[in-house]
Amino acid sequence: MTAAYIVEAVRTAGGRRNGRLADWHSAELAAEALNAIVDRSGIDPAAIEDVIMGCVTQGGEQSTALGRYAVLASKLPKTVPAVTIDRQCGSSQQAVQFAAQAVMSGTQDIVLAAGVESMSRTPMGTNIMLYHQAGMAATPWSDRVLSKFGVAEFSQFIGAQMIAEKYRFTREQLDAFALESHRRAAEATQSGAFESEIVPIEITLPDGSRELHVNDEGIRYDASMESIGAVKTIQPDGIITAANASQVCDGSSAVLVVNEAALKAHNLTPMARIVNLTVTAGDPVIMLEEPIEATRRALKRAGMTIDEIDLYEVNEAFAPVPLAWLKEIGGDPAKLNVNGGAISLGHPLGASGTKLMATLTHALKARGKRYGLQTMCEGGGIANVTIIERM
Repeated sequence: MTAAYIVEAVRTAGGRRNGRLADWHSAELAAEALNAIVDRSGIDPAAIEDVIMGCVTQGGEQSTALGRYAVLASKLPKTVPAVTIDRQCGSSQQAVQFAAQAVMSGTQDIVLAAGVESMSRTPMGTNIMLYHQAGMAATPWSDRVLSKFGVAEFSQFIGAQMIAEKYRFTREQLDAFALESHRRAAEATQSGAFESEIVPIEITLPDGSRELHVNDEGIRYDASMESIGAVKTIQPDGIITAANASQVCDGSSAVLVVNEAALKAHNLTPMARIVNLTVTAGDPVIMLEEPIEATRRALKRAGMTIDEIDLYEVNEAFAPVPLAWLKEIGGDPAKLNVNGGAISLGHPLGASGTKLMATLTHALKARGKRYGLQTMCEGGGIANVTIIERM
């Protein structure tokens, strides 16, 4: 079986809810990432054999085969097929893994993995709310499933609080982690660390003038323990707040995945080789703890230890998630989310997988490091892990 390589990886800068990217339709926002891949890699767009598009809230503007309409809005020819997938927050990380499996098997040679989410235009739960507006009752969980696990609902907010309690984290620890996320993101932005991965997006300002959106909008450069600590908790007796959780975000991202035959045929230069693809599932109630088990399994299958990994991206859905991962895996905090994470940069759901892969790939190159690991907690108690080696 041949290897899978990452040739190019890009992302847009994040836009806050109803912020700088809110005027962009999801299909067109995704198309900008696809176009950037073509431009930067030099690949013949007609040579791309498939586009796998991650998107979580597939309702409203993001319904009806969004990936296909992203292709039609892009410079890719209409002959390029596409599919839209939902593995919750790991949707576009799974897109990378499906793409890698395709090129490794030889059934395809060139696949574009991507993701998009406009959380301004298609808020979380839109697909369910549309049913309610039509007067129909709708819930994603059947009575059988709720009864089986003894809960009234499955909630990521409850899961995050459960992790915080299980690992005995304090509110101060979570807030300190959030502050460090903002500090690292601000430093990365000011130093130009994101410039190589960001796709400039043209926006219209309130005064009618035009400019390029190139900086993540959610970073709080003046964040402090006092300001973060002043935010109310989501649950009255909990310690999870909007400040120590990921930000609602608009954005798109894409990764070009090819095999060795494509490298030679199209004279492409790889950025990284994909070393391991892992996905696991566990407890759907605590839900967000699964990256720990998934990482253990991935490292074992790769024949590696965490000490051999130079950088890791662990999605900051909620501060307890990467903190618990560090504690259980024995990771080095200095290697974790070195340019900040979703708490500061935003979490555009279906786009976050390829977004983090873009950041990880470019960070390895910039720092001259070899191995990187990415993992995401996902709704339903699932987690993906991808290990890459910089070329």
